Parts: sequence; structure tokens; C-alpha cells
Amino acid sequence: MIRDFFLGFIKIHILYHATQAPIYGLEMIRELATHGYDLSPGTLYPILHRLEEQGYLVSEKQVVEGKVRKYYTATPAGEVMLAQAYAQALELFREISPHDDP
Repeated sequence: MIRDFFLGFIKIHILYHATQAPIYGLEMIRELATHGYDLSPGTLYPILHRLEEQGYLVSEKQVVEGKVRKYYTATPAGEVMLAQAYAQALELFREISPHDDP
């Protein structure tokens, strides 16, 4: 069950970074590692592809140092989904946070 939670968090991270600038797989693996997520390409790339299929990301291929790299950018639908995820996460964290009230 915890894996399902983390996959949701990972998708939110991806959408966030893709709203800031175009991202690519290896860059996201490294970025997510700074947050404690140990992802393999076999885990990350299917997530990127699904988010693209669902219309939250769009990709563009570019040649970098002689190799083709696929960059992903959030679509308007991805930006809306990120805003919704933020609002729901904020509500959840407020609800489950420890309260000082007796």
C-alpha cells in the first residue's frame, strides 16, 4: 500500500517539475532521489508515458550530444491536475497533522 502512496507523490513531483521547465527521465530520477525516492528507469518511464497518454504531459524529442532525449512539459490539463492535487494534499495534511488541542 505504501508503494501506491509513493507513486502518487512521485506523479505530483513530476507534474510540478514539468510545470517549471522541460524535464527528462534521468534528470527526474536524480531529482526524485534527493527526496528519498529510489527509482529505476523501468519504474519512471512508464509513469512518464502514462501521464503523457492521460494528457498531463507532452513530449518533444531533442538531440543532445548526439543522442535523442525526450523532454516532457506539463500541459494545461497537467497544470490543473497539479493544482487539484495540491489542494487535496493540503487538506489531507491539515486533517492528519497532530493537533495541540486536548
